[in-house]
Amino acid sequence: MSRGGGNVIKGYILPGVPHILLAADRNPGWKKVKEAFLQVRQDLEEAGVESLILYSTYWPSVIGHQIQADPNPEWVHVDEEFHELGSIPYKFKIDVEMAKSIQSQCDKRGLHARLVNYKGFPIDTGSVVVNKLLNADNRWPFTIVSSNIYADRAETIVYGKAARDAALQSGKKVAAIIVSSLSNRLHGEWIDPKDDHIHSLKDQEWNKKYLEFLEAGRLEDVSQLSRQFHREARVNKVSNFKPFWWLAAMMGQTNLYKGKIYEYQPVYGSGAAVVGLTPSDQAARDLEFDENDPEKYLGERNVLGDPGLGDDHRHSLMMDEDFDQGDDNESPV
Repeated sequence: MSRGGGNVIKGYILPGVPHILLAADRNPGWKKVKEAFLQVRQDLEEAGVESLILYSTYWPSVIGHQIQADPNPEWVHVDEEFHELGSIPYKFKIDVEMAKSIQSQCDKRGLHARLVNYKGFPIDTGSVVVNKLLNADNRWPFTIVSSNIYADRAETIVYGKAARDAALQSGKKVAAIIVSSLSNRLHGEWIDPKDDHIHSLKDQEWNKKYLEFLEAGRLEDVSQLSRQFHREARVNKVSNFKPFWWLAAMMGQTNLYKGKIYEYQPVYGSGAAVVGLTPSDQAARDLEFDENDPEKYLGERNVLGDPGLGDDHRHSLMMDEDFDQGDDNESPV
């Protein structure tokens, strides 16, 4: 298992529901979520981030993985579920070289991935909303990658590692972003925006637990809980809750982060959270997946190890914690 995300210096979980862009004034909570994007933008500026890579759960792909490579996609978008909210004109600045590099790295890691570059290809709601709220002036080039609806953990981890390899190769300071809600159950009937609330108490409890972990910087712990969260708090329309697998792989699969919860509110029943993660050298003592990765068990405190080996030498033989990350005996190395 690789440690550290290299030059991936920021990670974010951002909601992509259109309400926070087109109807924020209808609910105080929606407006707070919208305003939180301004704080994220300020943090990106202060950190000197040069490029943004988005994994959007709003862009499903079926055969392999797709990567947007049109330098300047421009169109007008209407959300397929909430079309009554209105149209969203958009124009992106795409990091084409990063897109090509991610596709190349996917090939090297055995993933089927293709570039998308033709006029009128529909950019998804989540990517459009995030770009308009975070990057309306196109200060940062975006790279948008799809979410394969059939991919499970091993494939998604390799996908994240391919994006991490491309970021490292670019030499740029990169922020990794997943565009997703937490719980994703929407209200089944029309509600007055002022009466919005999380769809169920169960969803709320799971959202709160995830936010507690993220605020403590426990990205790898959250990744390990993705399947359970999917069963408990999400509509089962895709194969598991994969964005945190991708984000953890891209950022280095540790709990060594400083977490920040900018905002969390219900948006039409779903859990809309704006969360930031910054790599750190320290983690809380009670975390489960922040230990070293030993290649060979040599014992502790000279109980089982070779008495001729000192503690310093024994420690030098240990690397990072090793635990199964595959599905059906796949190994996402």
